[in-house]
Amino acid sequence: MLSRKRRQGTTSHAPLAQCAARGQLGDVTRPSNLDDPEYAAFAWARYRRLMRWMGLVAVACVALVLTALYFETGDIGLGVVLMVAGGIGVSVMLMAALMGLVFLSSGTGHDEAIDDRLEQEIREHHDLP
Repeated sequence: MLSRKRRQGTTSHAPLAQCAARGQLGDVTRPSNLDDPEYAAFAWARYRRLMRWMGLVAVACVALVLTALYFETGDIGLGVVLMVAGGIGVSVMLMAALMGLVFLSSGTGHDEAIDDRLEQEIREHHDLP
């Protein structure tokens, strides 16, 4: 029943980006550079390249910490090696993924494509031009 109501209220099954490009959404969004397939391919390739480099940085960090642990404590067990490698590797890669997405969003102009509906209200409230 709910899906039928949703279907009846929908006028188009086209993706949001296509609707925005045709002006069907009004002032909700502005097209971003990621709507262009060629530019999006370039931006995602740059993101993947960043992630490969950060993978190497993660491996270097794990090796450095495991070396320091070995010299500090002597013999370390396989469980410690796996937990340290997993913890540091996942932490570095998670940081890289999130920061990479921030760079992707900012670098492609996707951030500027968002329509801030509160901007006018904030300007009026604080008497800004």
